[in-house]
Amino acid sequence: MFGKRHEVTRIEGFSDAVFGFALTLLVVQLEAPRTTEALEDLVKGSVPFAVTFAMVCYIWWEHNKFFRRYGLQDAWTAFLNSALLFVVLFYVYPLKFLATTLLGPVVGLEGVSRGLGGQFVMLTYSTGVTLIFGLFLLLYRHAWTRRVTLGLGAADLITLRFNARGHAMSTGLGVVSLVLALVLSENLVGISGMVFGLMGPLHGWNGYQVHKALDRLEKEQAVAAVAASEPHA
Repeated sequence: MFGKRHEVTRIEGFSDAVFGFALTLLVVQLEAPRTTEALEDLVKGSVPFAVTFAMVCYIWWEHNKFFRRYGLQDAWTAFLNSALLFVVLFYVYPLKFLATTLLGPVVGLEGVSRGLGGQFVMLTYSTGVTLIFGLFLLLYRHAWTRRVTLGLGAADLITLRFNARGHAMSTGLGVVSLVLALVLSENLVGISGMVFGLMGPLHGWNGYQVHKALDRLEKEQAVAAVAASEPHA
């Protein structure tokens, strides 16, 4: 659910155009297959393409939630948003390459490059995760500093706080993976990728805590309403 509704801002309109361009970059190299082998490679390549497409859509959804809820348009928000969009555009091709490199052998895609080692792959991916979710974290922290101006209620503050914590978790995992990719040998660098397996359980736990906090607030407000309606002696 979203809090306060507002008209689409210039920042949101510009951001949607950039996200659309990022998705366009994912398919700009696709050509109509002319042979059966090319068609087969195209079908197999749809798996890593779908993963990359889903990642970009997830980032857009997180971006959409933030601006639909808070609609900030100050200079710091514009700067952080611009930095986020830059990272998204910059990492579209690397993410597509990484998805193809990691998933290509699984789906039987031939011609996948093996020129880069696993360490470079994980360093690139971990850096992207850290930057993207770190910028989201800064956006939410900024919204927290503007909570009075935004007129956020108790439920809005709970949602804001736990969403910021979720992005802090993602950023923390990115940093841990980045450090492991730097210090581990080439044979063990895969462990740095396994760190991201914790993202699902951690976000699931964080979401559960959000619902608990909102339920607790609703009960407290109900009790307070009943107490206020009772006649005083």
